[in-house]
This record gives sequence, C-alpha cells and structure tokens, in this order.
Amino acid sequence: MKRIIALMILLIPGFLAAFGIKLMRDMTFGILQAPFPYLWLQFLTGLIFFIGGLSFVAGFIFHRDRKRNKVQMRFQGKENSSPVEQHKK
Repeated sequence: MKRIIALMILLIPGFLAAFGIKLMRDMTFGILQAPFPYLWLQFLTGLIFFIGGLSFVAGFIFHRDRKRNKVQMRFQGKENSSPVEQHKK
C-alpha cells in the first residue's frame, strides 16, 4: 500500500511538469490556451509548473537515496557520517 501511495505522490507532480512542458511548447508555436490572456504568461506558468514538478520529483528521489545511504559523502547528513569523520571533529 505504501508503494502505491508513493507512486501517486510522484505522478501528480510528474503530470504537472508534463503539462508545463506542453504549455511552453504551445507558446513556442503560438497556440494560446484558454485561461491565459497572453503568450508570455502561458510560458511563465508552464515554466513554473515544470520547475516545480521536476524539483519535487528530484527531491523525493534524493530524500529516498539519502535514507538508503546511496549518495556521495558530501550530500549525507551529519547523522549519517562515518565514525572516522566524527572523530576528526
């Protein structure tokens, strides 16, 4: 059940990022979507959707990898540092 919930949490920002790409692509070709009065506003909204969705998914994956100690040493938190590093302090 936890995996299904995690998948749903990742799908919603993923769809927002894909919709942001669609809005930016439509602006490139001069297609104005209904709720936007200007093309530049449509592009800006698409860019915000894309960056927000992508950053959420990337943060989710980074957090998961950090919990499983699969990141480089510089990205590990203080609680995950090795005993050698703790001794140096």
